[in-house]
Amino acid sequence: MSAGITAINEEVQRASAFVQPLFSEINKVIIGQKYLVERLTVGLLANGHVLLEGVPGLAKTLSVNTLATCFNVKFSRLQFTPDMLPADVIGTQIYNPQSGDFSTRKGPVFANLVLADEINRAPAKVQSALLQAMQEREVTIGDETYGLEEPFLVLATQNPIDQEGTYPLPEAQVDRFMLKLKIGYPSRDEERQILDQMARTSNLPKASQVTDVKQIIEARKVINEIYIDDKVKDYIVDLVYATREPERYNIKVADFIQLGASPRATISLTLASKAYAFLQGRGYVTPQDVKSISQDVLRHRVAITFEAEAEEKTSESVVQTILDELPVP
Repeated sequence: MSAGITAINEEVQRASAFVQPLFSEINKVIIGQKYLVERLTVGLLANGHVLLEGVPGLAKTLSVNTLATCFNVKFSRLQFTPDMLPADVIGTQIYNPQSGDFSTRKGPVFANLVLADEINRAPAKVQSALLQAMQEREVTIGDETYGLEEPFLVLATQNPIDQEGTYPLPEAQVDRFMLKLKIGYPSRDEERQILDQMARTSNLPKASQVTDVKQIIEARKVINEIYIDDKVKDYIVDLVYATREPERYNIKVADFIQLGASPRATISLTLASKAYAFLQGRGYVTPQDVKSISQDVLRHRVAITFEAEAEEKTSESVVQTILDELPVP
C-alpha cells in the first residue's frame, strides 16, 4: 500500500504544480482572504458549488471574477434582484412571427463559472431555476434539455439574512452547495495593503491566465485517486451521522438540532477533503484534512431548533461541539 501511496503522491505533486502560481496570481488582486481563495479552489477541484456569505465590500465578487480570469474559462455574472424571472437565468423560447417557429435563447447559466451575485435578493422561484443546473448539470428550456459544459460551477454570494430585502434560500438549494463560506473582515495590516493597492481611480491590478480547463479536468482525475483509509472514511460517516443522532456518540446537542446533514454531506465532505489534501500536495487524506473542511461542508446543512436560538447557539457552534467531542482516528 505504501508503494501505491508513493505513486499517488508523485502524481499529485505533478498535477498540483499550478496551485502555487495560481494563488500568487490571485494575490496580485486579492489582499489576504487566503481562506476564501483556498476554499474557492477546493470547490472548483471537487466539482462542488460554493456559497459565500458576508457583508458587502469583502471582495467576494472580485475573487470569483479573478479566479475565472486565472483559469480562462467562460464566465457569466448574474445580479439577482427582486423583479427577476427564471427566464433571466436559464433562457427562454422566442417566437418568430415570420416563420411561426420558436427559437431558443440560452441564458447566462450556460457558462463554466456562474457568479450568482446576491442570490438571496431574488424570490424562491428564481433561486429554484438554478436547481436543475446545479444538480444534473443540464437545463430544460421548453421541450429541450441542454447539457452544460464542464467544468460547471455556481459561485453564489449572499448578504446575511438579517439584512433588509433578502429572502432565505430554500433548503433543497442550500443542500446543493458543497461549501458555505463565511467571509470576515481583513486584518488591519491587510487593510492597509488594500488601501495602498486599490485606492486609485485607474491602473488597478489585474490577474492573468495561469492554467486552463484541461488542467482542471486532469486534476479532478488525480483527486479521484487520492487515498482515504477506512478509519478516515468511518470518521467522515460518524461526523455526518452525529448531526442526526448525537446521543449515539454521547454528544449532548440533540436538543439543539432540528435537522441533521443529508447523505449528500457525506459525499461532499469526502470530495472536499480529497481536494484539500491535493492543495497540500498529498496523495492521502488525514483526519485533520476532514476537520479543516468540515465546518464549510456542514454549517449550512444542520438546522437548529428554537431552543438553540434561545440559547444563542448557531449551527456552527453545534458542529464545532461535534468536532471537539467525536473521537478522532
